Amino acid sequence: MTAVPHHFLVIQTFPKKINMFIKSIFKRLIPNKILEARDLLIRTRPAAPRQCPICNYHGFFGNVGRPPRIDVLCSSCGSLERHRLFWLWYLANNDQIKTPILHFAAEKIFSEKFANSYGVGYKTADLFNAADIKLNIENIDLPSASCKTIICNHVLEHVDDVKALHELGRILSDDGVLIVSVPIIEGWDKTYENSKITTDEERDLHFGLYDHVRYYGKDFRDRLESTGFEFQEITAEGEPVIRYGLLRGEKFFVCRKKYVL
Repeated sequence: MTAVPHHFLVIQTFPKKINMFIKSIFKRLIPNKILEARDLLIRTRPAAPRQCPICNYHGFFGNVGRPPRIDVLCSSCGSLERHRLFWLWYLANNDQIKTPILHFAAEKIFSEKFANSYGVGYKTADLFNAADIKLNIENIDLPSASCKTIICNHVLEHVDDVKALHELGRILSDDGVLIVSVPIIEGWDKTYENSKITTDEERDLHFGLYDHVRYYGKDFRDRLESTGFEFQEITAEGEPVIRYGLLRGEKFFVCRKKYVL
């Protein structure tokens, strides 16, 4: 092996040493808070332009949440990852959506589109916020088998979900479809609930939001099955995750009745 001349090593390492020296000087001159802010901006800047299938925006997405989720908020319509995942499924499967449609805690980006598409066959429902019908999901004041489609995204983590699922099954027609999603941690075998957690601050810390009462584990499927549903899982995976800014592995459930409740 040929020896490398000493003077060559000195020449090669000199620029690197100068660079390190300059960085050390800057770190001494610039306050740590400014350096931390700069590093935070670098870490939280969007990775690449994305596409929103709901409003057709193409560009950089924003950040949202606490702790912040990076590169997820559509800068045009405000959609999040779960909204775009649902809409991608809907675009390819809207033949499965039949009226009458009941939409609990309806997302505005969807309710306006559905109202235009389905007219009087589409109704929103909520107990506390403005909606077409004021309904308590734990005790729904509607006739049995009166809905062919029910949409219920990120609602069950707020309520007594066993009561709610039984009621949803009751008002769903035998050939109807229930679309449901919840915050779910697939690495957990069991759903995390704690009746001793009662304050807004505690719920925010334990369950991710002040009005949540649980974080679901993968046993959410058992809750669906025990209340009479079979289901198909729609999962964010592959290239669409990159193109549409989806959350890897996030899913929602397209449910049908196994038997008459």
